[in-house]
Amino acid sequence: MSHKIREGDPAPDFTLPDANGVPVRLSDVYAKGPVVLYFYPKDETAGCTAQACAFRDAYQDFTDAGATVVGVSIDDSDSHQGFASHHRLPFTLLSDPDAKVHGQYGVPRAFTLLAGRITFVIDRKGAVRLVFDSRIRMGAHAQESLAAVRRLVSTTPA
Repeated sequence: MSHKIREGDPAPDFTLPDANGVPVRLSDVYAKGPVVLYFYPKDETAGCTAQACAFRDAYQDFTDAGATVVGVSIDDSDSHQGFASHHRLPFTLLSDPDAKVHGQYGVPRAFTLLAGRITFVIDRKGAVRLVFDSRIRMGAHAQESLAAVRRLVSTTPA
């Protein structure tokens, strides 16, 4: 599947509410360091839970590398609160109920076998450095994005 956004492209900026309804602007997040922006179909489904837990389990590695993990789905903030609490997710979950941001990133939103499960790594200048798409390798999203973040950090001048 070809993506609307490719490695090297500027990441479209957006503002979406987090699990508490607080607006989060992507450019404010990546100004502080690399961002792992992952899109997933639905809270509390088997695949999405496995994917989120893989990011949770590697969370300290991401923070040690200076990266911020952000998940996005079409679920509402209340659903995100329950999902984060149930699985002890330490990172931000954003709600995109009208799938506008999904569209900006070329991520399919329908909850089907073709639903989007795509991860983007964005550098602190807002450029996409990794696009990883796998609907079945849930843990690989965290592994591949962590490797990309570490490459970014090792090549960024101090």
